[in-house]
Amino acid sequence: MLPDFLGEFRPQLEQYKLDYLKLVATPLGAGAPTALTQSKLLGQPYLPVGTPYPHDELGQPMILLAQLNFAEAPALPPYPTAGILQLFVSPTQWYDMDDYSVLFHPDTSAEAQTDFNFLPPDLYADSPISAEHTLSFSLATEYGGAEDCRFQPDFGGKDYYEYLKTLPKEQEEALDRCCYNVGHKVGGYAYFTQGDPRDATTSRANDVQLLQLDSDDEIMFGDSGLAHLFINPTALQERRFDQAYFYWDCC
Repeated sequence: MLPDFLGEFRPQLEQYKLDYLKLVATPLGAGAPTALTQSKLLGQPYLPVGTPYPHDELGQPMILLAQLNFAEAPALPPYPTAGILQLFVSPTQWYDMDDYSVLFHPDTSAEAQTDFNFLPPDLYADSPISAEHTLSFSLATEYGGAEDCRFQPDFGGKDYYEYLKTLPKEQEEALDRCCYNVGHKVGGYAYFTQGDPRDATTSRANDVQLLQLDSDDEIMFGDSGLAHLFINPTALQERRFDQAYFYWDCC
């Protein structure tokens, strides 16, 4: 919710309102692994029989970084309400950001592959995620993103950071909490430690976020960075997830 002290700027910020899916990632403890169709980080993917397993440019099997089963999530138009989205990355070249694969399976009732013996434990040695996680979803709302190029409010001739400096500390912290968009999520505003890559290319300026993964005790992108999947809004509407692209940065 927006702080009351914003006064005349509240209507403008209300226009930046975006719903998103907040993700809670829970490291998997001892016991059975996740189900093939379950939303997860790492683990074995859902792959229909006959679907080739992704390999990187070196011929290595990729690792499943994230799998989202939208049937497990609250509805968030224009994101799918069913189907499984997957991000695979190279086990050794993921940090270059150009050796990855994004798959979408609209039908999750097809017979699934179950033999993943070609994925040895040492394949995950360089993974930015150190343990398999389950994922849970909840619907949330935000009103802007301090680092997101789509968020360009005008606070009486001042940009976001200039306006922030004019506020008393308590108000500064309150507003910053509203626009500090860290954490795991689907949709909403993106947070970066360096800068928004969409801001450098006009054709990508309005691309939306498919997925954001943040660093924590079991997840580390470089030096406490964040990873993202972005996609053009039309490609999202048409479910052309092969058009999605991977990006990450760190301090």
